Parts: sequence; structure tokens; C-alpha cells
Amino acid sequence: MNNTIRNIQLTAVLFVLFSTIVAFFLEVKEMYDDRNIELADLLLMFIYIEVIGLVRSYWETRAVRISYPLVIAITALARFIILQDKDSDPTNLIYISSAILIVAIATVIIRLRNSKFLNLDKSKSNEL
Repeated sequence: MNNTIRNIQLTAVLFVLFSTIVAFFLEVKEMYDDRNIELADLLLMFIYIEVIGLVRSYWETRAVRISYPLVIAITALARFIILQDKDSDPTNLIYISSAILIVAIATVIIRLRNSKFLNLDKSKSNEL
């Protein structure tokens, strides 16, 4: 049963990888056809690259590193701000900026939890 579930997961990851690659090249084709590259297009391509990195990381370790989805979320929120109309409600900008700040702080906290600088590794402190 465990192997069946693992195989389903790996198949789903391959599907995500294939879909992301197709979407990446469709975006490149659209930019080429329009002969126009905007910042929102570049941020979307960064999201695709991060998803590909997430798939690679999962394939190597069989676990999802939480920092990848957080970086993807920050990029997606930044892209959302760029795509916002000038006529839209300015409070939405404050909410989205606050969300970016919260996700960025969470990313820093997650990266610092394994830092030797903070000496938070419980297994080493028990040996002393």
C-alpha cells in the first residue's frame, strides 16, 4: 500500500513538472508573439522556475521544503500587486503588502530555526 501511494505521489509530481514546463514555454511563445516583455511576465516565469525547483527538491529528498512554497507565494503576491489596476482600492495594496511581509518573516524564521548562529538544535544541547 505504501509503494502504491508513493508511486501516485511521484506520478503527480511528474505531471506537475510536465505541466509547468509546458506553461513556461507557452508563456515564452506568448511573449515572442506579442513582442513585448513585461515585469508581470517575468515574475510568472520566476514562479514556474520555483515550481520546477520544488519538484526537483521533492524528487531528490521525497519531502517538500517549506521555503519553496513560501518564496513562490511571495513572488505570486508581488505579481498580483503589479497586475493591479490603478483604479482599484488602495487598501488591497496594504493587505497584499502585509501578506508579503508576513510570509517573508515566516521564511526568515524557518531558515533561522536550523541556524548554528542561534544554537537551537535540541539534540546537541542534550549531549552537553
